[in-house]
Amino acid sequence: MNLKNLLSKRQVKAACKRFRKKRKKIVFTNGVFDIIHRGHVEYLAKAKKMGDVLLVGLNSDVSVKRLKGKLRPLQSQQDRAVILLALEAVDYVVIFGEVTPLNLIKLIEPDVLVKGADYKIGDIVGADFVKENGGIVKKVKLTKGKSTSKIARRLS
Repeated sequence: MNLKNLLSKRQVKAACKRFRKKRKKIVFTNGVFDIIHRGHVEYLAKAKKMGDVLLVGLNSDVSVKRLKGKLRPLQSQQDRAVILLALEAVDYVVIFGEVTPLNLIKLIEPDVLVKGADYKIGDIVGADFVKENGGIVKKVKLTKGKSTSKIARRLS
C-alpha cells in the first residue's frame, strides 16, 4: 500500500496527463466501499483488467451520509482509502465530496468507466460524457450474495 497514491483532485489531473503521455489506458470506478468484502475485491480486480491504471473515486464521509443516511459510513474516508490502496488491483484513490462522481469523471476523462452490472447504462453517472469523449462504459457482473448492505443488516 502506498499512501502517496491517495491523490487530491489537482494531483489526479496531473497524474492522468502523465498516464496519457505514456499511452496508458485509464480505468475509473467509484463507490462508498464502506465494508470491503469479497464482492468488492473481485469487482475491482475485473475493473483493473480493463486497462493499465485503475483509479477509484471514493465518496467522502459527508457524501456517504447524504447517500446512505446518518449512520454511515461505518469507517472514515481515510480508513476506507487505506484499505482500498492495500488491494492489488487499485492503483490510485481520489476522494470526492459530491454525491455523484460526475465532476471527477470530467476531470479524469477515463478511457473506461466501470460500474456493477446492477446499473443500467442510462443510470451510470458520467456514461454519456465518457462515450462522447471516445471512452467506453463497461458493466461488471457482481459476486452473488455479497453486499455491504447485507453485511450491515447481519451486524445490527
